[in-house]
Amino acid sequence: MKGICVFCGSSSGARLTYRQAAVALAALLVKRDIRLIYGGASVGLMGEIANAVIAGGGSVTGIIPRFMVGREVAHRNLSELRLVETMHERKALMAELAEGFIALPGGVGTLEELTEIFTWASLGLHAKPIGVLNVEGYFDSMLTFLDHAVAEGFLGSKRRALLLVDDQPQALLDRLLSSQPLADEGSPSGRIPIAGDGEQAGVIEIDVSQV
Repeated sequence: MKGICVFCGSSSGARLTYRQAAVALAALLVKRDIRLIYGGASVGLMGEIANAVIAGGGSVTGIIPRFMVGREVAHRNLSELRLVETMHERKALMAELAEGFIALPGGVGTLEELTEIFTWASLGLHAKPIGVLNVEGYFDSMLTFLDHAVAEGFLGSKRRALLLVDDQPQALLDRLLSSQPLADEGSPSGRIPIAGDGEQAGVIEIDVSQV
């Protein structure tokens, strides 16, 4: 696995353990030579994990909408920063570049990113592993809801099992790296479709030093 997309908060959260988990995951990505793919911000847990990967000598690709650069949250010191026009393009490009996904604690944006990539897997659009790093039980309520959806007949148990959950970064990463797709229901390439029917619409590669 060459690249993992990490969804996480643009805030650091109320507990030190959230930041510690982000840094620990970063160290594991560097050790295993896995590129971090994320939302390109310099703040919150997003900034924590990016800074830790960079400090460890790893590679980071950030993807951020142009309007967020104007708000001065874009990370200026990444290996690669890609600008897109919309939030939709951001999520689609992160999903296309990544070979797996991990969600750390975050707010509604993190939840939306996680549930969308989970939905795409459920629809057979990709067979890439999805992990939830459940630090301090942060995602317990969400996982309880999913179990309730299974019990009430709105979510199949096999689809529910697509989410790999652990509270330890190393154990979760090991599970992602050893996971097998539930079924080969996606496209042969495993590519996530984005706007432009095969083209990376609206994507511009830039020199970070010029941002």
